[in-house]
Amino acid sequence: MPIIKSAKKRVKVARKATARNAKTKRMLRDSLKAFSKTLSSGKPAEIAKAEKKVMSAIDVAAKKAIIHKNKASRKKSRLAAQAKASGFKPSKGTPPKAPAKKPAAKKSAKIQTAKPTK
Repeated sequence: MPIIKSAKKRVKVARKATARNAKTKRMLRDSLKAFSKTLSSGKPAEIAKAEKKVMSAIDVAAKKAIIHKNKASRKKSRLAAQAKASGFKPSKGTPPKAPAKKPAAKKSAKIQTAKPTK
């Protein structure tokens, strides 16, 4: 057991972080299992929902550095390939919105002052 105050705090912080990371890992594993079950069912609506959930879980785990970003990318790619191989065709969805154009600011007229002559 640590004696120094800062070391005691690190133990407490590490315990909290471990619990938080375990929760995220568990969420990731559960969503992966649910996705694999829905792939075997073959219902496109359920597959789409499960795929969205598992992709989100992977993104969260990568953002929190629980898995490496390259591993997250690889997993997402493989899951998309599995979904495609099962006959699921992802919908295009709505196209991304273009940012609204701002009206051009009016330029104020420059006031020209006459230069003094010598």
